[in-house]
Amino acid sequence: MPFGERPLRRLPQLFTGLALYGFSLSVLLRASLGVNPWSVLYEGVARHTSLSFGTISAVVGVLVLLLWIPLRQRPTFGTGANIVVLACSSDLGLHLLPQHLELPARIGLLVGGILLNGLSVALYVGARFGPGPRDGLMTGMAAATGRSLRSVRTLIEVAVLAVGWLLGGGVGAGTVLYALAVGPVTQFFVPRFAYRSAAERAEGAGERA
Repeated sequence: MPFGERPLRRLPQLFTGLALYGFSLSVLLRASLGVNPWSVLYEGVARHTSLSFGTISAVVGVLVLLLWIPLRQRPTFGTGANIVVLACSSDLGLHLLPQHLELPARIGLLVGGILLNGLSVALYVGARFGPGPRDGLMTGMAAATGRSLRSVRTLIEVAVLAVGWLLGGGVGAGTVLYALAVGPVTQFFVPRFAYRSAAERAEGAGERA
């Protein structure tokens, strides 16, 4: 969707969604019960460098963009915002949230983090400013190979998870719960936050009439 399509309506939703997404990653990390595959990778890399979790996510995001070149994918405003805002908000969350919590609190963080993650994805995707680096890699590979989005995403996530685990990233019950729950949670919120243009709204009204 063009950048000029109601930016005052869509930009706050984009930045809110991205900020909440980055914060949800820090919530899941502080739960210490297992995180999503990309966070496993970031955590694993962090064990071998002096870079912060957010900085690593930004560096990986830029590296993933390089893979867009042979796939003929083009970054958008939303792509760049995804890299910057996620890095800042995840580091801020790790700074604010306490460590070494008791198990009941960690379970609460895990459940809350997954719910917040699904909500935040619906928000920033629903703003329709274009995909983030990882989502663009998925759609680009699917288009290039002819495989389904589901199979390509699964392949990418498994590969990222394996590399992150080998580097020492935390894998646990939360990783499995995230994989099972985040899709349905996101799907629940997407229709509530997906921006539709005036033409799309008019078309939808015509179909209902």
